[in-house]
Amino acid sequence: MGMILTDEQQAILDGKHGDTMAKVMKTLVMFGEAFHAEKMVPVTSKYNHLVTSFGLGVLQPVYDLMQQLIDAGAVSGQKFSADPRPLDPNVPANLLQQLVFKKFMYNKQDFYEGQLEKLGLLNEDAFTCTCYMPEVGNRPEKGEILSWSESSAVVYANSVLGARCNRNSGILDIMGSIVGYVPYFGLLTDEGRKATWIVKIETSKRPEAQLLGSAIGMKVMEDVPYIVGLDKWLGTELDDAACTYLKDFGAATASNGAVGLYHVAGLTPEAKELGEGLIAEGAKVYVVDDAELQRVKDSYPVVWKNRDAKPKLCFMGCPHMSLEQLKTWTDRVEKALAEAGRSKVCIPTVFTAAPGVLKEFEKTPYAARLKKTGVITSYICPLMYMNNPLCGKMPVITSSNKLRTYTTARYYTDDEILVQITKGGSRA
Repeated sequence: MGMILTDEQQAILDGKHGDTMAKVMKTLVMFGEAFHAEKMVPVTSKYNHLVTSFGLGVLQPVYDLMQQLIDAGAVSGQKFSADPRPLDPNVPANLLQQLVFKKFMYNKQDFYEGQLEKLGLLNEDAFTCTCYMPEVGNRPEKGEILSWSESSAVVYANSVLGARCNRNSGILDIMGSIVGYVPYFGLLTDEGRKATWIVKIETSKRPEAQLLGSAIGMKVMEDVPYIVGLDKWLGTELDDAACTYLKDFGAATASNGAVGLYHVAGLTPEAKELGEGLIAEGAKVYVVDDAELQRVKDSYPVVWKNRDAKPKLCFMGCPHMSLEQLKTWTDRVEKALAEAGRSKVCIPTVFTAAPGVLKEFEKTPYAARLKKTGVITSYICPLMYMNNPLCGKMPVITSSNKLRTYTTARYYTDDEILVQITKGGSRA
């Protein structure tokens, strides 16, 4: 049975708004039918979030498609944010690495950003994977239907904000924004948002966000978990600290698995509203205790050529750091350096955040204090930096499980990272 379309949707499909719009609608209908969607629903969010190519030179077909859309006037009905820029001269890179970045990898970046402006880019500061930060302004409301890509943004919007979005590809995402409709299936539906896993947190202390997210993601994969016991450590209000934790936690569930939605009992909006009514019949159970977290951490491979190499670079902020994190880490770095009898970090360290967040951070006294420690702040995407083959060979450390998963970077907990960057880069 084919999808049932409204008169307006059928008109678009029939070409009454031009051939390009018809092709866009046809693509979305075919995509929806592959997932047994019975209808299309309107995109209701104010803004969209887009991920495509980061200016990669090898993706000419993507640019050609985007240009066809622009030439046909088939631009986004919503303004949108986009994933971070891949280049920043402030981030350490030698001449050869810079050459690879500018001449071979991201040589279409300027052209790509020009296309984004024509398609509907929100503003020049809208390049970030954490578009939902208040300082960025792309923060959908509970129940709104989104056409978003970027796994960490999607899982945050679904889980923490209670909006509704499937894990779309970048091209399907922009197509949904252009026609203003998306296929109704999966995480858009009440049934698709039910939890098929109950995850019980039985740790002796607050679990590391990125480690816990990794454990749950690898266990449940693309399913929806209902997490019990985490509110003991996070509280029952979505304050800055809780949201920051869930940002990093969710990114790990999405990258180490394919989680697009989780519920935290007593904390996230739908869990507070519906409680155990969100749990599907026959849900499986996964218990996470200290031993399980240690088992997961010990399972991570170290792909450095020399396992005992001294780290040459540290990246924090994948996904981008919040204003709260930048302030907290400033305090932590200062204190640890004082204890170590040092004035500056002993490993080149980069804290990444959205341009809007960095601008607000610069207005605070924390910014000057952090600069004194030698830490660099940047809007860069660490993952795109590490995709440079010459950078990938470097011994890079991070507390991001997303960065660890997709690159050669080595994972350490936040506490271990602090030791590394302030006390000489010895193994923690």
